[in-house]
Amino acid sequence: MAATDLNDVRSTIESRLETELKKAPPVPVIFHNTPFTPTPHFSWCQCLLTFGNSNYQTLGGTTGSTNSISGVVSMNIFTPKGQGPGANFEIGKRIRDLYNRIIVSGVSFDAPIGPQVLENSEPEGYFQTQIRVTFDIYEAL
Repeated sequence: MAATDLNDVRSTIESRLETELKKAPPVPVIFHNTPFTPTPHFSWCQCLLTFGNSNYQTLGGTTGSTNSISGVVSMNIFTPKGQGPGANFEIGKRIRDLYNRIIVSGVSFDAPIGPQVLENSEPEGYFQTQIRVTFDIYEAL
């Protein structure tokens, strides 16, 4: 079998988030390397996916063996400042429910961390929280 296509993994993770946040009330989702100018006084979400360590799971060469690939997806949730955390935490619950200890298309998600409040929002003018979810893929070579 061929090595895992990381774009397939990325698409599995990102499309799940994008589909959920298109539902009412809709929330725009921004991904790595995508230009975006937020609309003032409206909520939005930024999704950042990073692949991390790879480890041998079985002995062998480039065929007939298995590797694990780990990664983390960080979702930054931005809601208008000065309106309390409620709207932000509602979006956070929607996101947590998408990834909480499930397996989707071979991607195994751990329990989410957060939403954790970030003291200094970037960009300014928003209340920002972050949810992080680690994941693993088992790659059959």
